[in-house]
Amino acid sequence: MSVAEAIERKVRTALPVAHLELENESHKHSVPANSETHFKLVVVSEAFQGLMPVRRHQRLYEVLAEELAGPVHALALHPFTVTEWRARGGEVADSPDCLGGSKHDAEFGR
Repeated sequence: MSVAEAIERKVRTALPVAHLELENESHKHSVPANSETHFKLVVVSEAFQGLMPVRRHQRLYEVLAEELAGPVHALALHPFTVTEWRARGGEVADSPDCLGGSKHDAEFGR
């Protein structure tokens, strides 16, 4: 099972999911081809109702602890209730471009 498949399966098992988007953003970073190290996760669930954003993130970190301790280097989380998701029109901001490692060094003349 791929890392992406494991993430999706665990989230769907742990929460009542109304909508889930998982994007492997590893190709935007300085990692080998076909890596599964950087992800963007959008989860829409009524389980987030009444929870502050930090608690929503903590809940997802609990669910994905194994992946975060191993293969996943970065996980951009976007947790919403159904009402919040509808109010946004089903849109989330794009992740910023990677400036880590050699990309960052080149930009700042290092």
